[in-house]
Amino acid sequence: MEYIPRIIDKQIDDKMASSGCVWIEGCKWCGKSTTGRRHVKSVVEFQDVDMKASYDMINNTRPSLFLDHERPLMIDEWQMYPVVWDAIRNDVDKTGRFGQFIITGSARPADKMVMHSGTGRISSILMRPMSLLESGESDGKVSLRQLFGGNANVAMVNDLTFDVLLNAIIRGGWPQAVVNQAGEVAESASNYVERLTHEAIVEEGVKIYNPERIRSILRSLARNISSPLNVSTIMSDLTNVSISRATLDKYLDMLRDLYILDNVPAWNGKLRSRATLRTKMKAQLVDPSIAVAALGATNTSLRRDLKTLGLLFESLAMRDLRIYADSLGGKVYYYRDDSDLEVDAIIVLPDGKWGACEIKLGAGYIQQAEKNLLTMRDKIDTDHVGKPSFLIIITGENYSMQLDSGVYVVSVGSLGV
Repeated sequence: MEYIPRIIDKQIDDKMASSGCVWIEGCKWCGKSTTGRRHVKSVVEFQDVDMKASYDMINNTRPSLFLDHERPLMIDEWQMYPVVWDAIRNDVDKTGRFGQFIITGSARPADKMVMHSGTGRISSILMRPMSLLESGESDGKVSLRQLFGGNANVAMVNDLTFDVLLNAIIRGGWPQAVVNQAGEVAESASNYVERLTHEAIVEEGVKIYNPERIRSILRSLARNISSPLNVSTIMSDLTNVSISRATLDKYLDMLRDLYILDNVPAWNGKLRSRATLRTKMKAQLVDPSIAVAALGATNTSLRRDLKTLGLLFESLAMRDLRIYADSLGGKVYYYRDDSDLEVDAIIVLPDGKWGACEIKLGAGYIQQAEKNLLTMRDKIDTDHVGKPSFLIIITGENYSMQLDSGVYVVSVGSLGV
């Protein structure tokens, strides 16, 4: 398959230059193995069924033999034999060399204690499906880095159309679907959900998880996407399956461990007044196409349900913002206070700089989004957190501009790193 360069490529190079091993985490089929291969000389694939007997023997006798290959070495789906973690840690301790290993994993290991001793030796990096910049729907001319630097040029028009944007939401950022765009775009995400259901059962244990519960929970998460996560709401949605609160928590943990549930944490910035900030996570899936597939939505149905489409657009924009922010070492949060004022995204860099974003599909919501941003800015105690580097409204329109208030309107089709 044709390789499309990923934003994470540079991050991998940087981490390889400063640590013995880089752990590329992320959901299945987001491109971890394909990208990882471009940074190594040899590969061990733990999911190779023909090698299982041999791998079992190595696992039970001498795990260091897993590393007996040309360096840099990539071990794919390392969590299938978690002893490799200590083998790598010991090797890095002995050699002191950087850039020796890449490990990839689409599920966190069942025994998380295995990861306790990797600090300073094994660094991790989270990979998500492709952003619009990587898949080609964004020209990337409005740089998040330049927005933080105060020197961004936003007066421009791009080629983004409603049809292209809708297609990108339904298709998602899955590399194989991006390359094979001539095919039925909705089929890739639907197959993903079906395979996700099966893989979850196989990997996490058939005695605990069943496909109908997973499908029902995904449908509920999809209906509540881009909204504060309320477990009681999910419980009330699950009328077709019998499930307890404790069991639901286990399923949600499983979806997090498979990197499918990608909730957005609340920001803890300080306010001027005695008002308080809400702390509940906002529900988000790693890619909007999973929500589309879980809902059984189509191009036609989404055109008739612009409210749902708007929430899916927010999911897409959040995915891209997190990818771009990750490349700068930043984190993405959301703001909501006890007056129910909400701002969709707060991006915070390691040096404390921050910017705020509202995400709106159409131009008709720009005025309200501008008001939300300005109201939030005036509530923040800038003596403690500093002034925002920017306030932007990300839209599904094809133009970008600056409003008289100083707020930027930025097309998602021009947003980039």
